Amino acid sequence: MDPDARFAYTRAMSDDEIESALRDVGHGVLSLADDDESYAIPLYHHYEDGTIFFRLGETPDNRKADFIEATGTATYVVFEAEETADPAAERGWSVIARGPIQRVPRSHTAYDIESINEQFAPIRIFDEAHDEVALTLYELQADAITGRQN
Repeated sequence: MDPDARFAYTRAMSDDEIESALRDVGHGVLSLADDDESYAIPLYHHYEDGTIFFRLGETPDNRKADFIEATGTATYVVFEAEETADPAAERGWSVIARGPIQRVPRSHTAYDIESINEQFAPIRIFDEAHDEVALTLYELQADAITGRQN
C-alpha cells in the first residue's frame, strides 16, 4: 500500500437514512447486464414502500428493454458528493440497491399519469417523435440495499 495515499473513513447509513436518501434524491444510475456486456442508464426514480420505480421512454429500436429482460440482478446507485477546497473535508454518501427488475403491469395504480407527472421529471427524448416513445414503468424490488457515508 502506498503510505502517501489519503483515506476517508465511512460508516454505514441507517435504514432511515437510506430511505430518506432514496426519497429525497430522485436520480441515480441503473446498471444492467446481458452475459458479458453491461449497460448503465442515468435515470430518475420514485421510491415508495421499499420499491424503486423507474419510468422509461422506450422506442422500437432501444436497447434498454432488452437489457432489462436479460438482467437477473440489477444494481441501482444513488449518491451525492460535496466537493470542498480541502479534500479531507469533502463529504458524501452512496446507496446501492440490488435485485430483480421487472416491468410494472399497466393495470398497476402506479400507471396513473397524474401521479407519474408528479413523481418523475419529464421524459428526456432526443431525436424521437413523441408518438414513437412508449411510456413504460419498471420496478426494482431490492434484495439488498446498503448505504455508506462519511
